[in-house]
Amino acid sequence: METPTMKPDTVLILDFGSQYTHLITRRIRSLNVFSLVLSGTSSLKQISSHNPRVVILSGGPHSVHAHDAPSFPEGFVEWAEGNGVHVLGICYGLQLIVQRLGGVVVEGESKEYGKMEIEVKGGESEIFGKGRVGEKQVVWMSHGDEALKLPDGFEVVAQSAQGAVAALENRGRRIYGLQYHPEVTHSPKGMETLKHFLFDVCGVSADWKMEDLMEEEIKVINNTVAADEHVICALSGGVDSTVAATLVHKAIGDRLHCIFVDNGLLRYKEQERVMDTFERDLHLPVTCVDASEQFLSQLKGVVDPETKRKIIGKEFINIFDQFAHELEKKHGKKPAFLVQGTLYPDVIESCPPPGTDRTHSHTIKSHHNVGGLPKDMKLKLIEPLKLLFKDEVRELGRILNVPVGFLKRHPFPGPGLAVRVLGDVTQGNALEVLRQVDEIFIQSIRDAGLYDSIWQAFAVFLPVRSVGVQGDKRTHSHVVALRAVTSQDGMTADWFNFEHKFLDDVSRKICNSVQGVNRVVQDITSKPPSTIEWE
Repeated sequence: METPTMKPDTVLILDFGSQYTHLITRRIRSLNVFSLVLSGTSSLKQISSHNPRVVILSGGPHSVHAHDAPSFPEGFVEWAEGNGVHVLGICYGLQLIVQRLGGVVVEGESKEYGKMEIEVKGGESEIFGKGRVGEKQVVWMSHGDEALKLPDGFEVVAQSAQGAVAALENRGRRIYGLQYHPEVTHSPKGMETLKHFLFDVCGVSADWKMEDLMEEEIKVINNTVAADEHVICALSGGVDSTVAATLVHKAIGDRLHCIFVDNGLLRYKEQERVMDTFERDLHLPVTCVDASEQFLSQLKGVVDPETKRKIIGKEFINIFDQFAHELEKKHGKKPAFLVQGTLYPDVIESCPPPGTDRTHSHTIKSHHNVGGLPKDMKLKLIEPLKLLFKDEVRELGRILNVPVGFLKRHPFPGPGLAVRVLGDVTQGNALEVLRQVDEIFIQSIRDAGLYDSIWQAFAVFLPVRSVGVQGDKRTHSHVVALRAVTSQDGMTADWFNFEHKFLDDVSRKICNSVQGVNRVVQDITSKPPSTIEWE
């Protein structure tokens, strides 16, 4: 499905593998400016097709001296100058600018990592603003190489306490560079610098609104789906697929046919609760298909997380194909499209996803609706949320009048409990035990008034047993882990700090109520280094 046509004030980020690339995108969007990420090695045609007002070259783990170091395409600088495009290099992006334009980058004698102090130097800097010479600020550095000699026409406008180039610019060519990361909170004045750069230096307008994206997506859907064609939507019961379905329904009406699949990997009473919400509150036409046996038989004996995800993705598509055949009998034409609630973080974490050419960051996990899709899938995808983060999806849902209570639901992974039962999900009564534990944990969170303060909370069934004492008898039973995190977009997360009494109460409830569990542990790991889900 094509990407919506955006306004000229798009800020394009060329990604060279930095862990902070998504954060640059988020920071810019928070200023009501649309930003989009492309691979740093995208072709000039791909870059220019987005008609950006500004291009930001991200950081990355590479050295510009490496033989396979990624770089922007030939002719990029000339194109930018000829079209009045402002260019900002961040960290590795600054070093690329220096090297490609005739300067010299060397391995620094002293590496700069973490918080460092810089001082604004030189004349009247554009990137920092007038009257800032001599001003000092703390920034977040993360680099080993440094610029030794600048290309002709460039000047140093900030230096680190160690004397390294911290910022440079060539005002005539509209090219700028920051050796530090302004997008992270560890650079307290970073957002101020980005805001000044975008609005005062580049003249970008802060006029991007979610309503604009909604209207653009509706146009794309109507241009993609012919007037006599029907569309299938995979509803999971989560926020993403529900908002996607509501948006597509707004575009094509009754030609949208929703399907909710019970894959045997749902939470406690999830099917009845979700179907009731669809019918009572959302008024979406939904067909429920119970395919528990089909999924669980395919997962029997499977322990590898990636294999689980790909099996589940394939089985979902098989069911959707079968549903499409049934609709063909009823309407005389087989649906050609499948709507999915794929989000931007799904695409980023499943990289390199189809069609994006992202080659300089690692695949974290294959999301069942991105990397897990079979290559021979017959249905064409419609993914109206693929450029959005979770909080933006919730904002779009509010505009579409999706009930607020539904929008506040915690994320639930497409593969369901398959990625929360470590190992073979069909062994013993692991799924039933996990459902009961998870229900107690989530209900306790609700009762404590903490649900809306937490991004995501769930239980995990561990493939180990521990010795315990219950009813004066020795037990050798299951261990479960509790996980709760806070986050803004799911790309990074911190563990939620419960009060000890809450954890004590929950642990007692679980061990007293769920047969076969005698030990409860808590996951207190942030993302990174871990992911939110265990698999």
